[in-house]
Amino acid sequence: MKTVFITIALLATEFPVLGQARDEQKLGDDPAYLTKAAFQIDTHIASFYKRKKLPVPAVTNDATFMRRAFLVSIGRIPTAEEALAFLEIEDESKRSDLVSYLMNAKGYTSHMTNWAFDLLRLRDGRPGSQANNEPYRNWIRKAIDDNMPWDEFVTSLLNSSGSGWDPKTASVGYYTIDRGMPLDNLANTLRVFLGSRMECAQCHDDPFGETERMDFYHLAAFTNGQYEQNKKYMTKLWRETREGRKERGLEYRVAQLFWDKIYGMSLSGGGKGRIKLPSDYQYRDGSPGELIGAKTPFGKSVRMSDRKDDVDGRAELAEWVVTKTGEQFPGTIANRMWERIMGKGIYEPVDEYIESSETVYPALMSYLARLMHDLGYDLRAFQQVLLLTKTFQFATNPNPSTLVGGDDFHGRKIERLSAEQIWDSLITLSRGDPDKNQNRTADNRIYVGNKPVLVGKMDMVQLSKEVLALESESEVRNYFKTFMATMKNGGADLKGGESMSMGMMSVKKYGRDAPVRASELPSPAPREHFLYLFGASDREVVEGASLEPNVGQVLSMMNGYVQRQLVSNYGAHIYKSLEGASSESEKIRRLYVAILNRPPSNKEMGWMKEEVAAQGEEGYRNIVAALVMSSEFLFLQ
Repeated sequence: MKTVFITIALLATEFPVLGQARDEQKLGDDPAYLTKAAFQIDTHIASFYKRKKLPVPAVTNDATFMRRAFLVSIGRIPTAEEALAFLEIEDESKRSDLVSYLMNAKGYTSHMTNWAFDLLRLRDGRPGSQANNEPYRNWIRKAIDDNMPWDEFVTSLLNSSGSGWDPKTASVGYYTIDRGMPLDNLANTLRVFLGSRMECAQCHDDPFGETERMDFYHLAAFTNGQYEQNKKYMTKLWRETREGRKERGLEYRVAQLFWDKIYGMSLSGGGKGRIKLPSDYQYRDGSPGELIGAKTPFGKSVRMSDRKDDVDGRAELAEWVVTKTGEQFPGTIANRMWERIMGKGIYEPVDEYIESSETVYPALMSYLARLMHDLGYDLRAFQQVLLLTKTFQFATNPNPSTLVGGDDFHGRKIERLSAEQIWDSLITLSRGDPDKNQNRTADNRIYVGNKPVLVGKMDMVQLSKEVLALESESEVRNYFKTFMATMKNGGADLKGGESMSMGMMSVKKYGRDAPVRASELPSPAPREHFLYLFGASDREVVEGASLEPNVGQVLSMMNGYVQRQLVSNYGAHIYKSLEGASSESEKIRRLYVAILNRPPSNKEMGWMKEEVAAQGEEGYRNIVAALVMSSEFLFLQ
């Protein structure tokens, strides 16, 4: 069993980390550097203990470490096979080997995708429109799968433009999901990427801080002037297809396709660098309706002219956020990753930035910001460093932090699993390794009246490219007329080009009840879904998930998915793991290892044997139900 696991770990270590290549050798690819960085963090923590006269916590046992590492890094418990393999190995390096295995596993992308979707408020659809965020969703997923560095990721979002369907420019979804709400979008940008809470400054100066309303509008000037690419050429045609018609037939549906799903998902206008103050502006430093130029309120000063419109305001903003805010940009994401791995940020909340010098441990926070920069904003490598620390391995601390405003680094605090972690763990128990399933793939088919058309001949990527390239009203009308004729006569190529590959017909899109990982399901989860009941974010606000309990959760565990697909499902993977067990004790041990990821105590073994003796085979299903509904299963230690 040891040989099998070590082989898996070595293969995972050799798996190449994808992403845009940089000129220098990536430090994140050097295991020795990662180990050294982890030791440096532990040295900081040891110094903290000494200074605060705190005892050094005990290192947790293998079972707790394994379960913690799986849930934190890939968002699910180990399969029965993975758990048994790890627990049976006697090797000093098995914990670091496990970390390498997990951080290069397919499940890492799934778990990080959930985090990114929550952070960026990713919703599949858009209320009141046929436009959707499917291409944007796929862009995020691919960026994480490719391990795109965080600075490149953020720059791609803030400086995006073009077609929402082109895989290269689908990051425009960052702006188009907030179309009509540019100020709210800017407030979220500052909060998410810089930890600056300036949303209140849309209306008034911050009475408890230094942020002024003028500061916010100076920043808003960078992104002002966004619009749909060439949409003006279709305005009259769209109006004509809607007005004066009792029935909205094929012509209307095609026009709506163009209007919502092509023009409505595009982005043009690079940022004027100027904006008018609102009509209710109330301070002496400006007048209502006054044009002001873009200017940054902190970091290195960046200014744009207030006398003429420019075309690269968003590029200027992106560069400022990523490279000209000093320690704030790397420090913010470093603290977010620390919270993600360690369970609590060095300072909290993580979206209210505090300078290193003002945190509970200035030297550590400063080191983490530098480490993030030195690793080239490689979030996978940064998290791997944290997982390799002794600090991550400390035993659970049930007591609150002894420090106000931050963590005392004295062992992980107990917390309930997220909705996604519970769901993905249940899928693991019922179906085995969920990461063997095929990922949800891009659905680029053209839909008219909720039916795919021209399949194998043209897709939304090509159609969007051709429509957005039209440069006059007459060109739009002629193209629309030709497309209508194509629809009616069976679908010949519009311009005689090469037909789309038939491979595009192999679309994998999972429904809400599919037994697959949460990252593959519709976003947000429907209100009746397990994920929603357990507090998954509705994706309306940044990181809107909740861990609060409710009655619906209890009923769902007792009568819902757990009972249907796990307890009462004789074909569930967890029961298959009992095959070959030679005794009642071995079966009970395997159930404990599969569900709680540890063997039972002697007392627990006695209780469970009594249950099996009284109930026979039904007793094993009762054991499964009891363990899955236990606090130990639902909480992370």
